[in-house]
Amino acid sequence: MPRRVVVTGVGLISPLGVGTEPTWEALIAGRSGVGAITKFDASTFPVRIAAEVKGFDPQVWLDAKEARKFDLFVQYALAASLMAVENSGLKITPDVADRVAVVLGSGIGGLPLIEENHRTLQEKGPRRVSPFFIPGAIINMCAGLVSIRLGAKGPNMATCTACSTSAHAITDAYLYIRHGYADAAIAGGAEAVIDPLAVAGFASMRALSTRNEEPEKASRPWDRDRDGFVMGEGAGVLVLEELEFALRRGAPILCEVLGIGMTGDAYHITAPCEDGDGAARVMAAALKDAGIAPEQVDYINAHGTSTPHGDRIETVAIKRVFGDHAYKLAVSSTKSATGHLLGAAGGLETGITALVVARDVIPPTLNLDNPDEGCDLDYVPHQARKQTVRVALSNSFGFGGTNACIVLGKWEA
Repeated sequence: MPRRVVVTGVGLISPLGVGTEPTWEALIAGRSGVGAITKFDASTFPVRIAAEVKGFDPQVWLDAKEARKFDLFVQYALAASLMAVENSGLKITPDVADRVAVVLGSGIGGLPLIEENHRTLQEKGPRRVSPFFIPGAIINMCAGLVSIRLGAKGPNMATCTACSTSAHAITDAYLYIRHGYADAAIAGGAEAVIDPLAVAGFASMRALSTRNEEPEKASRPWDRDRDGFVMGEGAGVLVLEELEFALRRGAPILCEVLGIGMTGDAYHITAPCEDGDGAARVMAAALKDAGIAPEQVDYINAHGTSTPHGDRIETVAIKRVFGDHAYKLAVSSTKSATGHLLGAAGGLETGITALVVARDVIPPTLNLDNPDEGCDLDYVPHQARKQTVRVALSNSFGFGGTNACIVLGKWEA
């Protein structure tokens, strides 16, 4: 019999706030985290806006010397993980350390640190490249550093599946617990590439919004005037535990992970299938895994990036899976407020969805002034909504046609 898995802690660092409660409060209040880029001089770039994290001080979690060794995404991952563990009350003592997994990832990883050391190489020569460059930039160091800091000695893994990265980290952690490889897991991801090369690269693809004069209105999923996503940064980490393990220690259970889905489009390196095939199959697979009928779902935290094709196709997929019930459930995109955190998006959004299920408040889709043709579902425009949410889905789709869906359900003792 597969073991049941619950969520006991959430740690969020986002453009809305450093911390879970600041992020949640700003999200429910309908505030936007998008503004002008301040991390570098973007005056000559076609895209001059992003959703930056404000007020993050790595020395709250790392001393100054140690912080300099690691790229910002690793710092974000550590901070969010420590928040999630504190939130859960989990004590990783020697008697349980072997049964605590760490599964964290990043879609792009330490690109800013790579650029910095490349400049050093070009300007000052190979002897001046930092000895901490490689361990400070590699993607799996977010999981490695968290494991070292907390003494978690169970499975230690990193995922890298583009914008599905941290959702896949959570699905992997769920499977480790479900099938007995661990009793608890710290899972999610981090991203920090608001950086000249990354912004230039996404801009050259014409993937980003160019609404430079109205940054807070740039991320507008399903709106007819949407023109691309807004790059964001931050981290989202959850603590998952086997139900009996959590109950024995009196853990604060937020919700239950009912099931997961994973699919591949096998279609295109960046574009989703026009008929929503991959997205539809991943939601259907997650519902089947959870043993949940489509009519039981109350809310979907959509991938909802604010791209012309992606939003429309996700709507098509939802209609394929849910039929008439698609018009009865609530769908919103928190990326309208946070921007798109790339590899960290799934962790942030699954964390938010856990809070939705626990607190019965649905966050709004900002800037949805004029729904596009065919975008006719209940997208919870402009204002948060108090509503009982017993079952919710969180969708994450990535370049290469990789998809993840997580089903969360209300916990009742």
